[in-house]
Amino acid sequence: MVWKNNEYSGWGRVLKASAELARPERARSLKAAVAQHPCPAIGNCRSYGDAPLNDGGRAIDMTRMNRIIDFDADTGVVTVEAGITIGDLAHVFAPRGWLPAVMPGTGFATVGGCIAQDVHGKNHHNEGSFGQHVLSVTLLNGDKRTVATPTRNAALFRATMGGIGQTGVIAETKLQLKPCPGDVMMVTERRAEDWDDHLALLDGSQATYCVGWIDTTAKGAALGRGVIEEAELAAGLLPKAKPSKKIPLDAPNFALAGPVVRAFNNAYYRRVPSSGRSSVKRIDDFFFPLDKIHDWNRLYGKRGFYQFQNVVPLDQADALKAMLELIAGAGLSSPLAVLKRMGPGRAGHMSFPMEGYTLAVDFPARDAAVDLIAMLEDMTMDAGGRLYLAKDALATGPAIKAMYPEHGDWVKQVNKADPDHALETDMVRRLNLREAE
Repeated sequence: MVWKNNEYSGWGRVLKASAELARPERARSLKAAVAQHPCPAIGNCRSYGDAPLNDGGRAIDMTRMNRIIDFDADTGVVTVEAGITIGDLAHVFAPRGWLPAVMPGTGFATVGGCIAQDVHGKNHHNEGSFGQHVLSVTLLNGDKRTVATPTRNAALFRATMGGIGQTGVIAETKLQLKPCPGDVMMVTERRAEDWDDHLALLDGSQATYCVGWIDTTAKGAALGRGVIEEAELAAGLLPKAKPSKKIPLDAPNFALAGPVVRAFNNAYYRRVPSSGRSSVKRIDDFFFPLDKIHDWNRLYGKRGFYQFQNVVPLDQADALKAMLELIAGAGLSSPLAVLKRMGPGRAGHMSFPMEGYTLAVDFPARDAAVDLIAMLEDMTMDAGGRLYLAKDALATGPAIKAMYPEHGDWVKQVNKADPDHALETDMVRRLNLREAE
């Protein structure tokens, strides 16, 4: 196996690493790489911070391990290598009547990455997290191969779901897909006039998929305004998608200046009529809208950006509103901000979801944003909420451990699976996650 030095980063492009990477293409070469140099596995690096980074060390790039191993057309059970992307699974199986039960906001996320972060989607309130639809996972540790399921090696399985890759290299997995009538969506958009209206629409939604875009620049009576999207899978066929666009250069700093963002947000809010509107969309246009713009992270300039995402319990909505007021007053956020209602579903000790409201906001990488995010972290902890490790680049270890009450159980399992700490990443070291409090 050839190891080559590479520089790479998380999607936010703020934190970077230089590491020797191996890119196996067959199960045999993957097994040899893991046995030769035990180290973390990475996918398409769509986690925003340092979760996939191993600066000064080694990592195994799984993106060529992307085969479909087996599929049962009667039950919708599929076995795949961990490097296949969610978008590829959707494109292959939606026309055949099946779809990944949970899909994150990008189709470029690998299945291994979705397990490592126990990702959620626009249907979390109905169908839980990604790991709840995983039937088995095959892990490689040195020369050891272990299969874990919800009932076999169950403690290891739970530590793997949302376990940020610390229990072993995920080689392959068996997933339960969900039936779907076709590869299109019926989508309804409605304006939310303010914070209370936004929450009322989220709470009252009966749709399978529901997500809110929120205008984080709006203040006063308009605080919390946005657009609610509700959607259902439908039968049909739309023309092929137009070719993706590519951002060729890092955008200048003024591209996301306050007046520009406010103008864009106002136009985006008003593009939906006050009476609402319905449309038919391709599956990927609904689930992965930003994938149409390759390298969209370059819009934040060469310094990159941070994303802050938290979740607070349902009875802490006022605390989240106070955070939104702080964000609006700071004038730092971009047009990319999302508000969703989550259900209780989670598959692992370190899985992010809890029943409540989750807010995700992008901030250009500036000193003022670092200070703001630190305040938002403190407010989240005070509200009994937690931060999402797939998005984090700035949190403190004690805070994260306090937010995840099953952290100690996770530590026991990962230290048993990887006693030499060969799988540690920059994030794990930054937060000292392998040490129990």
